Amino acid sequence: MKIETKFHGSMTINEDQTWTFPKGLPGFEDEKSFVLLPIEGNELFQVLQSTETPMIAFIVTNPFSLMSEYTFKIDDPTIELLHIQDESEVFVLNVLSLKDPFESSTINLQAPLIFQSTSKKAKQMILNDGKYSMRHPIDSNTKGEA
Repeated sequence: MKIETKFHGSMTINEDQTWTFPKGLPGFEDEKSFVLLPIEGNELFQVLQSTETPMIAFIVTNPFSLMSEYTFKIDDPTIELLHIQDESEVFVLNVLSLKDPFESSTINLQAPLIFQSTSKKAKQMILNDGKYSMRHPIDSNTKGEA
């Protein structure tokens, strides 16, 4: 399948590379199909690219690589929607907001993206406990501060 992307231009992807967000993303409810793309020369970050709309792409990262003490419980509606049976089927990414200079960039810890690798379904889950911020500074994460 051929897609147009925001950062990688036109490219061909396999159907098995796509992730389905059954409910879309908050603010992008009609966007249901995404692919994770690498960023050349940067193994920490990836692009979550819509397969339908080229300009809809998010820079994402594994939050645990920046903040080892990050923890939350996946809620029952998410477990049900994604058909999660075991934690080994799940991985988590969070959306970044990149700024110049990079040190002023932030990570959204309040709304992790939950991926179920067996079903190839995903959901952005909103944490309602107020423990984490939507705009947590990357700079404090890289120093190991919460």
